[in-house]
Amino acid sequence: MIIPPYLKEGDTVAIVCTARKISKKELDPAIKLLTHWGLKVKLGDTVGKEDHQFGGTDVQRAEDFQEMLDDKEVQAIWCARGGYGTVRMIDEVNFSSIETNPKWIIGYSDPTVLHCHIHNLGVATIHGQMCLEIENKTEATRDTLKNILFGNYDAIKFASDFNLNRTGHAKGQLIGGNLSVLSSILGSKSTIKTEGKILFLEDLDEYLYHIDRMVHNIKRNGFFKNLAGLVIGGLTDMHDNTSPFGQSAEEIIANAVKEFNFPVCFNFPAGHSKDNRALIFGAETELIVTKDNVVLKTEA
Repeated sequence: MIIPPYLKEGDTVAIVCTARKISKKELDPAIKLLTHWGLKVKLGDTVGKEDHQFGGTDVQRAEDFQEMLDDKEVQAIWCARGGYGTVRMIDEVNFSSIETNPKWIIGYSDPTVLHCHIHNLGVATIHGQMCLEIENKTEATRDTLKNILFGNYDAIKFASDFNLNRTGHAKGQLIGGNLSVLSSILGSKSTIKTEGKILFLEDLDEYLYHIDRMVHNIKRNGFFKNLAGLVIGGLTDMHDNTSPFGQSAEEIIANAVKEFNFPVCFNFPAGHSKDNRALIFGAETELIVTKDNVVLKTEA
């Protein structure tokens, strides 16, 4: 797995829209943050563009991403926001330059398709907070992103005695992302293989039966077979029907993987929550789950 070069003061981070539209004003806090870190900012042409809910047409978003991908003066590409739309433009992007000129791609949720697609090319990416609303997230959200970008990251440790956790020790490449997106790209060339890896999952604003359907879909596609470990981040703002489903989102996942013996942790501080710690997808990672604590340590 290729780990892109870490950033140094004076390097350039490009900001582009791969999904929903965003205004320059909404990006001001993120721009200010990058500047405070000693980095330069290059705004893509899609910033301020509008095609209904999208940040420009599919072609415009693909061309903007392509330009930043091929620009040798850009060391990282930060997705401005999520929503929906990255999957509509990804097949129009030529990713050949990322293998010869690797750079950090940053985002989560809808950009899960980017993480998976680029993972299959053998290049690590950053699952982390996008530009929008980064000022409203925890200090740890911002610090973990900065630390990864500059190569100063440390293990994420937190106390957890959640009764559905399953203790154990695992090592493998960390990969995954948003459950809805992972389920939607099954069968495409962006589908990931999970054998021997640590899978991370999170989601937002879904009905419980949707969670159950998607978990069983990825299970039937072999995501849990020979998996090294499972990390569940935020399962945020879940909904139920008038006739209750009968299980929480966490219980749905725990029951789906009960036949396997890999370690599992829930409530990991990443995903659609105020505390959204940055992770390196594709990096060799160690997961330790005990009765009282969880440790996720990157070995890149």
